[in-house]
Amino acid sequence: MTWDTLILGAGAAGMMCATQSGGRTLVLDHAKAPGEKIRISGGGRCNFTNMYAGPENFLSGNPHFCKSALSRYTQWDFIDMVTRHGIAYHEKTLGQLFCDTSAKDIIAMLRAEMARAGAELWLETQILAVGRNSAGFTVEIEKSGRRETLACQNLVLATGGKSIPKMGATGLAYDVARQFDLKVTDTRAGLVPFTFSDGRFKAISGVAHPVRATANGTAFDEAMLFTHRGLSGPAMLQISSYWSESQPIAINLFPNNDPFEELRNRRQAQGRRNLTTELATVLPGRLVEHLASEIDLSGNLADQSDVALRSLCDALKNWEMVPSGTEGYRTAEVTLGGIETNGLSSKTMEAKTVPGLYVIGEAVDVTGWLGGFNFQWAWSSGWAAGQAISAKQE
Repeated sequence: MTWDTLILGAGAAGMMCATQSGGRTLVLDHAKAPGEKIRISGGGRCNFTNMYAGPENFLSGNPHFCKSALSRYTQWDFIDMVTRHGIAYHEKTLGQLFCDTSAKDIIAMLRAEMARAGAELWLETQILAVGRNSAGFTVEIEKSGRRETLACQNLVLATGGKSIPKMGATGLAYDVARQFDLKVTDTRAGLVPFTFSDGRFKAISGVAHPVRATANGTAFDEAMLFTHRGLSGPAMLQISSYWSESQPIAINLFPNNDPFEELRNRRQAQGRRNLTTELATVLPGRLVEHLASEIDLSGNLADQSDVALRSLCDALKNWEMVPSGTEGYRTAEVTLGGIETNGLSSKTMEAKTVPGLYVIGEAVDVTGWLGGFNFQWAWSSGWAAGQAISAKQE
């Protein structure tokens, strides 16, 4: 069977591309349903974009690469589509937009847009091999126990990265890219919790607190969550993308103020109170108990000199530790790295040396922050490729 365009992957980027590509377009996916990562995202509400999305919110070997797609299909363009389909949404925090009802609304919207564009979707379809000939590309598949070979002029790699393998994530896009001599950067898990082999935080698992977390000079002010395995929460997920193995992370437990003056004033009025008791009024009590095992919190407030109080506050504002590692692709929200951007057109997402081959979404070496940015890259890159393919057919 011959198609104008075959899109490998029915995730956010693949479906978005199919809404724009025109001609005879077929989307292939091994899953039983499309958009599974959309469905589970945001606690089932889908953080589908961010009001403040811009190039500065992305990591890449080439930080300029994402600018073209993001500027031509913005968060406001996607919000217009959401509004047009009557999907109610709200801002949760920091510009993060979520569906009021269900992430399934976004999947249904994309399916409707694909239907409007005439694109077809084949699920439970295994990709066995990809080839190239003078007419374009071939894709050998297996569906319902039958093998067949599909042919197309345009082939789009939209199978994502390696994150969350239990959902079927593989390195297929990277394998196909290498087959066509496109370079692939080193990849690793991003937006992922940290682990500590000594289980140091088991006793305070479930405790959360707003912090400023820093790794390799990049800081985020968000919540941190202690877990049985280590550290999670938005702040930890954010800095995991900047962290390097064996490097320390720094936690500021007072990101918005310095507790020194407040503790010194309390020393005058309530000097007989225990230092731990006073700290427990501004920090979770269980966290204070844990800190007492690492920092000397003995004695009353009256026992603390200005120098001692300053030293304590400095320690609480720069609590350094070295994680053993991260939870890896098993729970990572994204894959850092991917198909190198130098081999792609930033305007069309087409491979420079392989006409007709396009790479979009998470498969590309472009990774967003937590908070709807990765979905926006999926929408923008998918749109850019779809528009380029459609223009070729006119």
